[in-house]
Amino acid sequence: MAQSSILGRISQLVRANINAILDSAEDPEKMLDQLVRDFTDNIAEAEEATAQTIGNLRLVEDDAREARAASAEWLDKARAASRRADELRGAGNASEADRFDDLARIALRRQVSYESQATTLETQAAAQTELADKLKDGLNKLRVKREELVQKRDELVARAKMAQAQAQVQQTLQSASVMDPTSEIARFEERVRRQEAQVRGREEVAASSLEEQFAALENDEDAAEIDARLAELKTGG
Repeated sequence: MAQSSILGRISQLVRANINAILDSAEDPEKMLDQLVRDFTDNIAEAEEATAQTIGNLRLVEDDAREARAASAEWLDKARAASRRADELRGAGNASEADRFDDLARIALRRQVSYESQATTLETQAAAQTELADKLKDGLNKLRVKREELVQKRDELVARAKMAQAQAQVQQTLQSASVMDPTSEIARFEERVRRQEAQVRGREEVAASSLEEQFAALENDEDAAEIDARLAELKTGG
């Protein structure tokens, strides 16, 4: 796994403009689901890369400490050999003194080698530490952004469901408006009014016929009265 590659992907995801991506998506919910999956996968890779980098860092740090310790140890040996050489030379044993000086030189060469190795390892450790810090920082940012995505997705799903419910209510209201029962009631009321008017018309017709009958009866009564009076006149009343 290339740590630089995963670090590049982390940077791209962290800098990604999620709102712009969603605005251009045909289905924002599906896009959010895909983004959550992408972040989840990259978080897993980042965790693995971070763990591997930290593991390598600890190995390099261990090797650097061992090289430093070895360098110090060989420096002590070189000093000890040099002191022994000085003692032997002071005692007049030049050949043995030269041998200890040679040992001191060998020890110093070992000391320089380990010192150089330690310096190289410490430089590597510094670079590994910087990379590990970047990976840990990027990993934390990825986790935060993934949580934001999950919250945004949940919010979007809730809003979509609410919008769908509102659309269904609106559609129901529109259907109810098209099939307005008040229009049927109005037509029924008009029919009842017509029937009531016809009844009133019949009542007026019946009342007119009754008045004519009473008028005829009154005329008959008047004629009888006239005939009675005429008979009375004839009888000399």
